[in-house]
Amino acid sequence: MAQHKIETQWMGKMQFNALVNGHTIIMDAPERVGGEDNGSIPKPFVLTALSGCTGMDIVAILRKAQKEVKDLNIKVSGELSKQAPIEYISIHVIYEFMGEEPNKEVALNAVMDSQEKYCGVSHMLKKAMPVTWEVHYNGKQIFNNKPAELLVA
Repeated sequence: MAQHKIETQWMGKMQFNALVNGHTIIMDAPERVGGEDNGSIPKPFVLTALSGCTGMDIVAILRKAQKEVKDLNIKVSGELSKQAPIEYISIHVIYEFMGEEPNKEVALNAVMDSQEKYCGVSHMLKKAMPVTWEVHYNGKQIFNNKPAELLVA
């Protein structure tokens, strides 16, 4: 069975360095809680993993379809619980594409395929909480599956 393994070393105070596939990721806490703010706190890396996973899916799907977009920006927000343990209770992803108009449908389909078939990070997170997404193409929203009662938030 395939595995991913990382190694994390305490560097003093609140800093930890994780070795991930030969790359060092620095995690630290803000000064107000005893850290030196030399890196991000750990929790947002969950959102980072989601954005990277789905983004790589989309680029691969577009390449396979021999379609291009000029730009892809992915914004991920995680709503935090109010009480300990502080955890994400929902996640929302915004995909912002810029590109030729004929490629709009292919870009939307790539997002849907990533979210519904390929992105393992999204698949895992959906077992624990709602993960919603919206797609913008050339500045116009073309898809949003966030429930209406949450759109005002």
